[in-house]
Amino acid sequence: MREREQTQKGEEHTTRDYGSITPQQEWQALLITVVLGGLSMALMIAPLPAGLSPEGQRVLAVAVLAIGLWCTDVIPAAVTGLLVVIALTLSGGVTGLGEALVGFAEPVAYFLIGVLTLGLAVSHSGLAERVALFFLRKCQGSSRALYLHLLLSFPLLTLLLPSATTRTGILVHVYEQALEMGGAPPGGPLVKAVMLALSSINRLASTILLTGGITPVLAASLIGGISWSRWLALMIVPYGALLAVGALLIAGVYRTGFRTALTCLPAAETRPFSGKEIRTLAITLGASLLWLTDAWHHWNPALPAVLAWTLLLLPGIGVLTWKDFEKGFGWSNFFVMASSLSLARALMSSGASVWIAEATVRSLPFFSREPFLVVVMLLVIAALIRLLIPNIAGFLATTIPIAMSIGTATGVNPAVCGLAVMIAGDAVLYYPAQSASSLVIAERGHLTTGEIFRLGLWMTLAAGLVVLFVALPYWSAVGEALRSVRG
Repeated sequence: MREREQTQKGEEHTTRDYGSITPQQEWQALLITVVLGGLSMALMIAPLPAGLSPEGQRVLAVAVLAIGLWCTDVIPAAVTGLLVVIALTLSGGVTGLGEALVGFAEPVAYFLIGVLTLGLAVSHSGLAERVALFFLRKCQGSSRALYLHLLLSFPLLTLLLPSATTRTGILVHVYEQALEMGGAPPGGPLVKAVMLALSSINRLASTILLTGGITPVLAASLIGGISWSRWLALMIVPYGALLAVGALLIAGVYRTGFRTALTCLPAAETRPFSGKEIRTLAITLGASLLWLTDAWHHWNPALPAVLAWTLLLLPGIGVLTWKDFEKGFGWSNFFVMASSLSLARALMSSGASVWIAEATVRSLPFFSREPFLVVVMLLVIAALIRLLIPNIAGFLATTIPIAMSIGTATGVNPAVCGLAVMIAGDAVLYYPAQSASSLVIAERGHLTTGEIFRLGLWMTLAAGLVVLFVALPYWSAVGEALRSVRG
């Protein structure tokens, strides 16, 4: 089972097996890529819109190419990222290759490597499986308790295993076994409730922590000036509310599954902690302590992550060999994040994001007059964009700069605007390709696309209500007022 678990880890953005596509699919991919490239070229040579710089026009054309490729998923997301770098340079959207590669020099990209290596080590050492089995032993035959323990495991395992994909890859096997041993009918409502929780709301626990994966890491970098402890303070209440609402929605839809008793699982034999588990736990807790105390030492969050990454690979101290790291780490994550940061920086430096923001404000004057309505407008726009873009990094890189520019133009706190659209995109899944965690579950036959889409629609409404009536008042109370200080 461990070998199967390892194959599920690492790749946050994998949406298909590109090595097994048919010749027809290859031609379709080539055709779509050529069409999108042609559209991008046409936008570059089109008459310059009023108020937009030539560089901004070229960057917007590159953004259209990137969004189209990320949306259609015809080529790997990392390859799209490399095309972004090339297109930004050759088009003249940035001053040179160095500026197009600026995202690759950002500490946040290496922060991500460290965080995902921690997750790989926790899984490799058996520490995460130990914690998951602890919850399973406590359910005592109750299907409600099994579901509740699963939900409680999400925030706890996030501290040890930041990647939601990695947690899903481990827990899906554990809970499949638990449900089978407990006598739950295959494909029944209890199985669907557990698997839907794993595929959809498991991800939300990760975003509570800045070290929780691509979404918080990239969003915090784009917004700027948010420390590990500050991120926790801002996210714990709104994401706690989203987790609770999502769990209740799933329980309500599949309530009949909680009426039958499960066969009690046999008590698992206790085994002492291995040396690998102890060393992994010490390094993980050490990194978490450094992140938690960043207000004292003022280290960049990437430094503890890189330190943990190094220690985990050191002979005699770590638990991973370099070969383990090469095999288990999804390098697509690094290239997608770095190129997304480069695109986002180009959108801002060229003035393209400001131009889009001003055009949006002019076209919707009614919504632009009140800060609350500005956030409503951003939530609606973000939901529509998320429906089109399966890649979360691509979504964040294009929407956060524009949302912050709209905030600046309307006197609304730009940080609040950025956080609002992040939640609107992160809280929902409309189809499995939007998350590797969801793909893990869907490909095992537990859920249909329709079931995932139905929950996605409900979570869209839930995310909007949580942002408007939970997050906004809470953020104002902790120092992030809705109205900009300059407004």
